[in-house]
Amino acid sequence: MSLPVFAHLTSRALIAVRGPDWRAFLQNLLSNDVESLADGELRIALLLTPQGKYLFDLFVTPSRDEAGEAFALLDVQAAQREALIGRLKLYRLRAKVEIESLEGSVFASWGGQGVPGEGWMADPRLAALGWRAYGIVGEVDTDEDAYDDLRLALGIPDPARDCVADQTFPLEADWDLLNAIDFHKGCYIGQETTSRMKRRSAVKTRMVPLSFDGPAPPPGTPVETLRGLRAGEVLSGRPGRALALLRLDRAVSGPLTVRDHPVHLDVPAWWPEGTLPSPTESEAN
Repeated sequence: MSLPVFAHLTSRALIAVRGPDWRAFLQNLLSNDVESLADGELRIALLLTPQGKYLFDLFVTPSRDEAGEAFALLDVQAAQREALIGRLKLYRLRAKVEIESLEGSVFASWGGQGVPGEGWMADPRLAALGWRAYGIVGEVDTDEDAYDDLRLALGIPDPARDCVADQTFPLEADWDLLNAIDFHKGCYIGQETTSRMKRRSAVKTRMVPLSFDGPAPPPGTPVETLRGLRAGEVLSGRPGRALALLRLDRAVSGPLTVRDHPVHLDVPAWWPEGTLPSPTESEAN
């Protein structure tokens, strides 16, 4: 039986949203349902622009302070923590909430069988991503670099490197396939555009893994069809594997190249059938 590995995710930080209105406050802002979130459960959500474009990603779970009062614990990008706090305060208005940074570390565990221990919660995006925990001090036997290897192997976008704030639509970054959007909840910021794209199947580009020989091309390097048509561009990567934002009709139209070297579309097993168009549906231009 394989043993789990543990990593301290230094690129992540914590925020506390306290007060009697924290659920309603976040429910009106975030792309996922917060009202039904149970103790010990972790959900992934997005804060979007009014035009439905990516701004912030976060995990949210109920927690309790030393006095037993419930509050929302947010797991966010460390580099964006202060900007997110500022944005949340901008939306606070008359809601009875307090928003503050919270000391504590973010940990991930993967590769084992069963729950790693008390306080660990399943990553809501994909079972293969393992578990997350907060403030637990224990033995760490690997680093965030190994976690990034796992992410790329599974074809999971990294919002810090693959998403551009106020430019990326969440469905382009596969957030709809990774349980970050509840299409049945009430209104939230950016909901109209996001729901319309889903209803009309208007997702023409997505982040898709590529495999190849050699080092990863720099982010922004064009991906082309054999006919020389631009299919998209490379995002984050490592030797032999990278994510790319691709126009789906051209991605399936035939072999792809990067700088005249062949690359191969490596569609994740967790993508639902029909996410990619069939080659016969692809456009010729």
